Parts: sequence; structure tokens; C-alpha cells
Amino acid sequence: MRTFARLAASAALAIFAAPARAHLVETGFGAFYDGLAHVLVTPADLLVVVALALLAGQRGSRAARLALFALPLAWLAGGSAGARWPGVTVWPLWTTLTFTFAGALVAVNAKLRDAGVAILAVVVGALHGLVAGATMVPGGAAPLALAGTVTAVFCATAILGAESSALPAGWPRIAVRVAGSWIAASGLLMLGWLARA
Repeated sequence: MRTFARLAASAALAIFAAPARAHLVETGFGAFYDGLAHVLVTPADLLVVVALALLAGQRGSRAARLALFALPLAWLAGGSAGARWPGVTVWPLWTTLTFTFAGALVAVNAKLRDAGVAILAVVVGALHGLVAGATMVPGGAAPLALAGTVTAVFCATAILGAESSALPAGWPRIAVRVAGSWIAASGLLMLGWLARA
């Protein structure tokens, strides 16, 4: 009887528990650096930035320059909205779909126009920024942490986009496509895990 009472109490606590919320990783160096680290320790954010930068670099230097500004600015806008309305639900399905799709585009070397790359960067940046901004508010560090996150997105996009656009034909370009396929494969594994949950 005592075991049944404990199980019933555990079930009641689980049913009426408050929803769990993601939180900002604390580095100990302040809110700005916490935001920088957020991109590195959030796989969906890191993989989508890498995939979009590689995709933009595949399309050339003009597309890379457009993505360099479109992605961080959209991330900032989405993050500001998420910080303003922290009740936004975390959308693991959508963030996983975005990096899976971007990785697949890199893997197939999709022939997108420059404007297409910029539009994709805006949509993805706004979505990931919205989720990131909503997770930063509980720690009370939203403005500085968001600035750190946007800085990390800008720097990673600048470095990877410039490097991939300057790669010669042959195996270096194939290596970029292989990286895109790994990102897409990671997304497919994550989607399978989400489907099981």
C-alpha cells in the first residue's frame, strides 16, 4: 500500500508540475559571453549557422555578403521579439527542420539565387532568434546576452562564408558538401529522436 501511495504522489507531482524552460548557459564572464557561448552549446543554432554560411559561400561572395548581414539582423529581430514575449514555446521540431533543410541544400549544392539565400537567412535567423531570445529572459540577461549571440552568429557567418566562397573547385568543394550532408544527417537523427519522445 505504501508503494502505491508513493507512485500516486509521484504521478500527481508529474502531472501538475510547471513546464520546464530552457535557460542561458552561464560562463562566469558576464551576460555578453554567455550569449556568445549560447550559440556554441546549442546544437540547432550552431548547425544552422554553419549550414547557412556554407550554403552562402557555395553561391559566391555576393550571396555570402548578403547572408552575413541578413542572418544576424534577423536573429537580432527575432531575439528581441522572443525577449519581449518570453512565453514563446521552444520549437525543437522547427529549429531541427531548419538546420536539416539547410544542410541538405549544402549537400546537394542547391543553385539558389542570392536573394533566395538572403530570404532563407532571414526566415531561419528570425525563428532561431525568437527561440534564443525567449530562453535568455529567465536569466535576466536578455539585452547583453542577445548582443553576444548576434556577435557570434555574425563572426561565424563571416569566417565560414568567406572561406567557403574562396575554395577552389575539386575536393575542397566536395568537403563542404560532405559537411552539409553530415548536418542534414544530424537533423534526421534528431527528428527521429523527437518522433520517439
